[in-house]
Amino acid sequence: MNNIQLGEKQPIADGVWGKKDVFVNYYFIKSGESDAWFLVDAGLKWSASRIRMTARKLFGAGSKPAGIILTHGHFDHVGALKALLSEWNVPVYAHEMEIPYLSGEASYPPADPTAGGGMMTTMSWMYPTGPIDIKENLRPIPISGRIPGLEEWLVIDTPGHSPGHISLFRERDKLLIAGDAIVTTQAESAIDALSYKEKLSGPPKYMTCNWASAKMSVMKIAGLNPNIVASGHGHPMEGEHLTNTLQQLLSKFDDVAVPKQGRYVNQPAVTNNRGVVYVPPALATTPSLAKILTVTAVCIAVGALAYWQVKKKKRLALLPIRVNGLR
Repeated sequence: MNNIQLGEKQPIADGVWGKKDVFVNYYFIKSGESDAWFLVDAGLKWSASRIRMTARKLFGAGSKPAGIILTHGHFDHVGALKALLSEWNVPVYAHEMEIPYLSGEASYPPADPTAGGGMMTTMSWMYPTGPIDIKENLRPIPISGRIPGLEEWLVIDTPGHSPGHISLFRERDKLLIAGDAIVTTQAESAIDALSYKEKLSGPPKYMTCNWASAKMSVMKIAGLNPNIVASGHGHPMEGEHLTNTLQQLLSKFDDVAVPKQGRYVNQPAVTNNRGVVYVPPALATTPSLAKILTVTAVCIAVGALAYWQVKKKKRLALLPIRVNGLR
């Protein structure tokens, strides 16, 4: 296979750019109706300077978004949010079912380190699930499903990975920004999550709290027949290759996406618009503390190495996209 690397000014699709930060993506969308642009998700704690730098390169010095759209509020999608808002002070749009976790009111259901699949799962007991508080900037997604100033994009409800997870769909070119409803790498594997080895997958097992809803969301996505999928983890995919692998994922979802065991496999977390109502008990087969600490230490070392390599090389290139079976 040949790799097609996109330059900084080359979009994933018309008016859409993506950026990888260690193991998670965020996106920049230019409005089709005006010069306004929007940020989708906000990466990790240290992502703020990188997001601002990319914004300057794409839209000019002093430019700020008309708004920030969150696919959901997990730690790796809102890490830089407070730092960005301290400078930009713009509206942040999220589904009403995500608002308790973004307004300081509720914590997400606990992560599930028993869900299997790799070291990212095993170390998930340490991932933050507590709320952040950005209530002054929060705006619920309009009932119309259209963000003001970004009307050509339709908000698609895709819950399961989180209670109010959403995706964004542009009908004219069938581009889907999927968040973590589906991802294009195996997010549970530390090696795959860092290297972005391609594998169209269901939502990350370790943070998905309702598998029945997650499956329905993948059915909804497949029904849209997207031509391009840009997800929260992994490189974008497109075309016939995407169509075929998406249908395979849906047809085998219970076998390849749902964990063989896990806290939420047989009972989902129950949530409402005020937060978590019920969480099923943790499995008795939770890994020993010694095993968790050992694997976690390895993961931290691998992650630190990847981070410093990225920092050293100062890689600013945007995400490559798969084209006609090539990347």
